[in-house]
Amino acid sequence: MDPKYKNLTTAEAAESLSRLAGQPYDLTASGALTETDRIERYICETGPFRMLYATQRVDDDVLNALQALADQCALTAQFKEMRSGAVMNRIQGFESEERQVLHTATRDVFGDTAAAPAESARARDELTKLKEFLTDLENGKITNAEGESFTTLVNVGIGGSDLGPRSIYEALKPFGISGRSVHFIANVDPDDAADVLSRVDLSRTLINIVSKSGTTLETLTNERLVIEQLRAAGIDPAKHCLAVTGEGSPMDDPDKYLRSFYMFDYIGGRYSSTSMVGSVMLGFYLGYDQLLEFLKGANEVDQAAETIPDIRSNLPLLLALIGVWNHNYLERSTVAVLPYSQALHRFPAHLQQCDMESNGKSIHRDGSQVKIKTGPIVWGEPGTNGQHAFYQLLHQGTEIVPVEFIGFIKNQRNLDLIVEDTTSQQKLFANLLAQSIAMAVGRLHENPNKKFEGNRPSSLLLADKLTPHTMGALLAIYEAKIVYQGFLWDINSFDQEGVQLGKVLATRILKLIKGMGVEDNELENRFLKVAGNGSSSRIAR
Repeated sequence: MDPKYKNLTTAEAAESLSRLAGQPYDLTASGALTETDRIERYICETGPFRMLYATQRVDDDVLNALQALADQCALTAQFKEMRSGAVMNRIQGFESEERQVLHTATRDVFGDTAAAPAESARARDELTKLKEFLTDLENGKITNAEGESFTTLVNVGIGGSDLGPRSIYEALKPFGISGRSVHFIANVDPDDAADVLSRVDLSRTLINIVSKSGTTLETLTNERLVIEQLRAAGIDPAKHCLAVTGEGSPMDDPDKYLRSFYMFDYIGGRYSSTSMVGSVMLGFYLGYDQLLEFLKGANEVDQAAETIPDIRSNLPLLLALIGVWNHNYLERSTVAVLPYSQALHRFPAHLQQCDMESNGKSIHRDGSQVKIKTGPIVWGEPGTNGQHAFYQLLHQGTEIVPVEFIGFIKNQRNLDLIVEDTTSQQKLFANLLAQSIAMAVGRLHENPNKKFEGNRPSSLLLADKLTPHTMGALLAIYEAKIVYQGFLWDINSFDQEGVQLGKVLATRILKLIKGMGVEDNELENRFLKVAGNGSSSRIAR
């Protein structure tokens, strides 16, 4: 393990937490939530968000032990080291990527106090390029062959080049420039691309190809498919296609792309939404000024995450520590993120990748095997739809699932209606509060079918309204939470070797489909024949 910092297996506070976990706070006890000022005290604020966590199974003793854990593991110091440009993406003594982790530099572009000045300057340069491009679109300097403006952007990418940007676009639809829209192609399934292309006017569409390496097979396949459709429509792809890629990659080619914007090797895909990966798309849709508001929201949280060691005043840090309390000490293997906002309907999918790809690891940073649980299973859907789907298990199932609710006081679109003396937004907010309370306190009943055990922990993350600024803050809260937890488990949250093996085997199978022999391929060949109902040629073109 990294001898420089303590972690969950070496910090002295871990023993205290193990002892306290033997008798966690009973939320169902008489007056547990009402006889003290617990509800008023158990609030943490950072940026535009405040978190209500009185419905977690923690008390002051647990919070003090979690504070000691954070201090002993130097969590904010490690976060500062990451933001300042230390090489964090590594496994000591073994071959690894050996990279900095500087997604925060992409929004550390305000003022003259950047944590990593050189990298933040590069981010500013890319923003300047983007601003110039957006200005040229706005003033008609860049148009299609007929002199018409571009109204649509199709984003072609996969994984971190799709999930984060897509979830943010969906969240901020009401703030878009009138007449503009964005569509996404990710799946290598050709039906995905066909569906999107059938719904757009290609003559007025920009195609944004996103791949850091310029070699991602799914993205290159979809790019080729889109380009063929453009050519079939008599459109020059070089005048409609944009590239977001690494400088010097095969996609960094001005002969093939109208503009190229750079992402850098110290920005992991799942952390790249505030880089050009998300900014080109968001800049096109929201405009440059609203894009900056999004980045400012993220930067505000980053600053707090680095500089505030008090867990009661650092929301992402407290969220991370409570998550570890639930996962490692109360032995809850999963966490549900449930936004009471339809606009965030794709945000849990982004968090699935960001969290599970980051912290789904089983070796420490020195290559030794972990002996504790690391990343939990993350999932979620919007409320109130989920209440009519999986909440039955949350309330009465044998698997206790900690919940992170997300809600807003106001709706986005200012369209609401009073029915039976309350508005739709008031009904939504009432349901949000009710679910958290019900899971915590449960209900006694003589009919066992109507009995609720309670003691099912949750937190409420609340803001006034979902805007570009609050969306940036929310994104950064969860990115910081994931990073902090990786530090606690002493794992490398910034590589994704688990993604690679399937790609290697898929390449071997593709060679078999093309009739090319592969050495030691008996296993793949037999699977292919069975899947093809006796002949691999059945799935060959």
